Amino acid sequence: MSRRPIAVVTGGAGFIGSHMVDLLVESGYQVRVIDDLCGGREANIAHHADGGQVEFEKRDIRSITLQDAFFGDVSYVFHFAGIGDIVPSIESPAEYMDVNVQGTVRVLEAARHNNVKKLVYAASSSCYGLADTPTDEQHVIRPQYPYALTKNIGEQLVMHWCQLYKLPAVSLRFFNVYGPRARTSGTYGAVFGVFLAQKLANKPYTVVGDGEQTRDFTYVTDIVNAIYTAVKSNITGEAINIGSNNTYSINQLVNLLDGEAINIPKRPGEPDCTWADITKAKKLLNWTPSVGFEEGVNMLINDIEYWSGAPIWDKDSIEKATEKWFEYLG
Repeated sequence: MSRRPIAVVTGGAGFIGSHMVDLLVESGYQVRVIDDLCGGREANIAHHADGGQVEFEKRDIRSITLQDAFFGDVSYVFHFAGIGDIVPSIESPAEYMDVNVQGTVRVLEAARHNNVKKLVYAASSSCYGLADTPTDEQHVIRPQYPYALTKNIGEQLVMHWCQLYKLPAVSLRFFNVYGPRARTSGTYGAVFGVFLAQKLANKPYTVVGDGEQTRDFTYVTDIVNAIYTAVKSNITGEAINIGSNNTYSINQLVNLLDGEAINIPKRPGEPDCTWADITKAKKLLNWTPSVGFEEGVNMLINDIEYWSGAPIWDKDSIEKATEKWFEYLG
């Protein structure tokens, strides 16, 4: 009987990473997960504990070494690990540079020295900043805050290692990912976590501005299917948008969730629209998304109890949490 191929998933206990672990296990891989659990939850991969197909190490990616045993005999590396959120990155830019940039160098060097077949980097559409839409990969890169900057620097590192050291790699720029296991605690952030906790508590949805701003909400299983398609392809050295092929207003989301809403001030540095041009993904990867927005929202509503422990944000707590946002981006 042939041995299972091995994959490393950094940040594999996190939101997107844990769904990647699921897909890899289903596809016959032995999966090694590195996660410091600052944003992830071991519970996200606990359902694999009895199968023996997932090995987990709780550690920081900055601890990874050139000949790290965790990368031995590995076919593929999927790099999700890092720290996110806008306001904390404004408050602690050096930490974001250290983790998201230097941590990525560590991952790249371990992958290179262990001769992995391919690495996929989880990049962010935040690199485009206040972009024209639909946004293709040739759009000017214009990060608005340190998190976006560090994710883009990480992508540049990946492309450099690919060019100079011939490390096969692809960078995928994700647009507005949502779905089960999204982070429920921490700083004020993604709209789904905020709204679902408010819905559970019968509180009004805090809609930024007039709610007519739109986002390219992309369901997490579509994201990981794109990643798997990319790693199995012969494409390397490319940055590729991954999105829903559409854009949806916050008011549309409110209508699907049903309930009352209040409006809070529009935030500076936020685009009125995010919308990926996924022509390149279709052409190079033969990939298209399959989960419609209404279908995805309904799946989250059916699993709404997951957000029962999430913080319930209101107008006052949001104002306090976003003070630095307005101070620096205003």
